[in-house]
Amino acid sequence: MLSDIAISKLADIKALDKELIKCDGCLRLKLWREEVAVTKRRAYQDETYWGKPVPGFGPVDAQIILVGLAPGAHGANRTGRIFTGDASGDWLFPELFSAGLANQPTSKGIDDGLQLINTRVLCAVRCVPPDNKAETSERDTCSVWFNREIELLMPTAKVFVALGAFAWDSLWRTLRAQSDQLPSKKVAFAHGAEVIFGDRLLLASFHPSQQNTATGKLKVGAMAEIFLRAGRFTRSDK
Repeated sequence: MLSDIAISKLADIKALDKELIKCDGCLRLKLWREEVAVTKRRAYQDETYWGKPVPGFGPVDAQIILVGLAPGAHGANRTGRIFTGDASGDWLFPELFSAGLANQPTSKGIDDGLQLINTRVLCAVRCVPPDNKAETSERDTCSVWFNREIELLMPTAKVFVALGAFAWDSLWRTLRAQSDQLPSKKVAFAHGAEVIFGDRLLLASFHPSQQNTATGKLKVGAMAEIFLRAGRFTRSDK
């Protein structure tokens, strides 16, 4: 793994992604992502799993940046593309499509023709964690990748959307370090929470996890409303 200093000096997203997929900085996550890639889910026994850190997806000059927690075990850890091939993606992409931020409502595999429109999605932690729960030390180790990607996206980024409380906390720390216009006191996470800082906007949405969607905590259309708000902000600066 590159040193933190070397990562902080990577020139662009392409260079960052090239190094990111080699990262083995968290032993627990490395062993787990590789174990999942070998044992597989029965439905995917004939597929070759990605089994590596998962890069962001979408245009590198996007104005809208979505941040999730971590890749899914049999979604992104299998397909190599974030929110692709699992139930969370099955919920997320119809909402993005409804808001005009994706060219299609489905995300099944890297060759399915999906394109995001003025939107990039990435995760705070780049490897799948056991039980979908990353440890604080793993979040902190991965933060150097996250911080650098956000820094590289800042020239065009206007809106940041945190999908879940974990992403909200990660984004707040990173944006606070990169912009003195974000309040020093963190606003509590809640679906629909928003903070305008300078000419940028931070928004919060519940994560499209099965726990949230199956219980009705996150309803159809609720994320699309957040994404429509993001789109309006990029066009009006308010």
